[in-house]
Amino acid sequence: MKLRKVSAAAATALVLTLTATACGGDGDSEGGSGSGGGDKIKIGIKYDQPGLGLKEPGGKFSGFDVDVATYVAKELGYDAGQIEFVETKSADRENALARGDVKMIAATYSITDERKEKVDFAGPYLLAHQDLLIKADSNISKGTDLNGKNLCSVTGSTSAQNVKESIAPKANLKQYSGYSECIAALQSGAVDAVTTDDSILAGFAAQSQYKGKFKLAGLKLSNENYGIGVKKGDTEALNKINTALEKMVKDGAWDKAVQDNFGPANYKNEPAPKTGNIVK
Repeated sequence: MKLRKVSAAAATALVLTLTATACGGDGDSEGGSGSGGGDKIKIGIKYDQPGLGLKEPGGKFSGFDVDVATYVAKELGYDAGQIEFVETKSADRENALARGDVKMIAATYSITDERKEKVDFAGPYLLAHQDLLIKADSNISKGTDLNGKNLCSVTGSTSAQNVKESIAPKANLKQYSGYSECIAALQSGAVDAVTTDDSILAGFAAQSQYKGKFKLAGLKLSNENYGIGVKKGDTEALNKINTALEKMVKDGAWDKAVQDNFGPANYKNEPAPKTGNIVK
């Protein structure tokens, strides 16, 4: 009788252990299997670029990169509630993927040979160009018009240096910590132009408070092929993301995302690029 009691207790303990094991998954991994369920996927984006990747005051995320990332994640089997957007600074993007902090990054991430040594890229999903943002009534129509004018970009940016060294050596370069400061300086007249990727400039110009006040010069000073970065060697994720991007273009969701995020700025975007087609 005593032996049977011990066996029953042991059996009960075993059942409880198995039950706890079966229910113990917390569902917080970004496993990337696309299986849905309780899993989450972590995606790196920018938090401070209107029209591309922006964390709004209420906590909502918006922008073209956000729309693309959301579409891709859904194609991989994740619903909106399973997507966790993680702020990924430009200088930390490669490390964030290597550490496994995020499954993928969609954050105005230009595909370059140097970066491809460290990460793999799906896409590209947008072809942007370095350009100038100027006031709507500005007469600046070419790069050399910047000679003697005040040009703004962020500290450490290569965009302004490209203009200064190759196009308008007599431009007065002003550098601020963020593009929002440059935009404010452009509005006040402290600078005559702001330079970076046209998609970033269009995102700022499309904000309601700036509607009709600015325009893009349309100079196409460089080619920037935005891709979705994944950990080096993650071929499975790479192929699935490329398939999702192709579907997004085919079903019209890509065009809608462009119009929703850049439309108010009259952004003359390039057609959706083909997967693997890098424009030099």
